[in-house]
Amino acid sequence: MTENRKLYKSIGEVAKMLNLINKKNGKLSTYTLRYWEKEFKQIKPYIFAGNRRYYDEKSIDILRNIHYLLKNKGMTIKGVKNLLNNNQTELDDDNNKTINRKIIKTQLNKISNLLKKLKSNG
Repeated sequence: MTENRKLYKSIGEVAKMLNLINKKNGKLSTYTLRYWEKEFKQIKPYIFAGNRRYYDEKSIDILRNIHYLLKNKGMTIKGVKNLLNNNQTELDDDNNKTINRKIIKTQLNKISNLLKKLKSNG
């Protein structure tokens, strides 16, 4: 399993990577990933010992895209499903890179705005 641990991330690790935090209690929202797994056929976690879910890099990229489209672009589940199903069952590498760049840019903008706010208050 130690070799597999390098290739796969647990549901908790993926929730942390995507910053899926329950705003009420501050805990990781792993249930969101389980829900998305039911809604999007492209997400296929591996089930290893103890019925625990593990995600490979391909699934994590798809989850990043879904997260970006739902949370940053404000799309609906139905809209994201249509986009994923109409474009391709699997997003191509160029699309993944573009969306990942947008995610990084959005995060950098948030950090930049936070730093500006801290600077003006300090």
